[in-house]
Amino acid sequence: MNFALTEKQLMIQQAAREFAEKEVAPGAQERDITEEFPMDILKKLGDAGLIGLQFPKQYGGQGEDNMSFILTVEELCKVDSAFGISYAISSTFTTGLYLFGSEEQKMHCMPRLSKGEALGCFALTEPDAGSDAGSAKTTAIRDGENFVINGTKHFITNSAEADFCMLIANTDLSKGAKGLTAFLVDLKTTPGVRVGHIENKCGIRSAKVAEVIFENCVIPSNRMIGEEGKGFKYALTALNAGRLGVAAQGLGIAQGAFDIAREYMKVRKQFGKPICKNQYLAFKMADMETQIDMARLLLYKGTWEQDQGMNFAISASKAKLACTNLAMDVTTECVQNMGGAGYMREQNVERMFRDAKITQIYEGTNEIQRLVISGDIFK
Repeated sequence: MNFALTEKQLMIQQAAREFAEKEVAPGAQERDITEEFPMDILKKLGDAGLIGLQFPKQYGGQGEDNMSFILTVEELCKVDSAFGISYAISSTFTTGLYLFGSEEQKMHCMPRLSKGEALGCFALTEPDAGSDAGSAKTTAIRDGENFVINGTKHFITNSAEADFCMLIANTDLSKGAKGLTAFLVDLKTTPGVRVGHIENKCGIRSAKVAEVIFENCVIPSNRMIGEEGKGFKYALTALNAGRLGVAAQGLGIAQGAFDIAREYMKVRKQFGKPICKNQYLAFKMADMETQIDMARLLLYKGTWEQDQGMNFAISASKAKLACTNLAMDVTTECVQNMGGAGYMREQNVERMFRDAKITQIYEGTNEIQRLVISGDIFK
């Protein structure tokens, strides 16, 4: 088995690391306070050729692979996971569109997204349809050559800033999940669409998470993505890729917090020696680094399967479960290892600790991941 990254992947990883340290890290603390999403940095990321890495050049992408994308998410999330997950969720939208959309739909969105001139979101969750996403009640009723959409989506990452949305709505409520259909909606220009409540969150505070409200919103039938009634299938397919993105977010948070704690422990002295010389603390760091490496292997395995065209759904669930639990565990321990300093905003691990929690919840709670994995075990 070859665990080495290719020369091109290493170049992309290094470019993403340098971009994150130079452009993303300096304002991360301030954005956590102001809750402002930096569209200017997204544009710079596009100019650097780090958006659309896994998509063909004919649609404005970079023609690379999914591993290059995952490496970039990881590097961005080491310094600011709110920015990193906004980047990743926009890619979840693009993945759904690329796999199931028409040529016209792809060309309408993908070039602008890859340039960092636009942002995408994925609208599935509703107030009464979270883990039970198949029970979504937002309706899309056919009216001649159009669909009329009514309903509310909530907890939609990027929605307050996004230009494009992959909306999952029901074209036949009597069919339940089999009536769900996917649509492409231009959020900023389509009458009848508005952003509702913008969430006041514990973490990922600069990522814009909000309600999207559809009130007699009329869209042409050519904005239906793929086939009618296949929306739930399309959503689950996009979510498998999205789970790898969230796993990369969790891994990046864990690695970023670990790196900060390691450097702090080298210089912080108590009882006449650096605290890293205390075997108890050093052993905890040894355990954490081992756990980080284990989770990284699960994530890279799932991404490798995706790049090989294999069924990677179970691996994505395992990676999401492992990497996000890791993020919560590592950030908790790093705050503790740094003592009072770890609890202060200036050290960043406090922000990472808050950001970590949501990774266990969105893109399918970790309880849902266990349901998926155990279902495969006992099928």
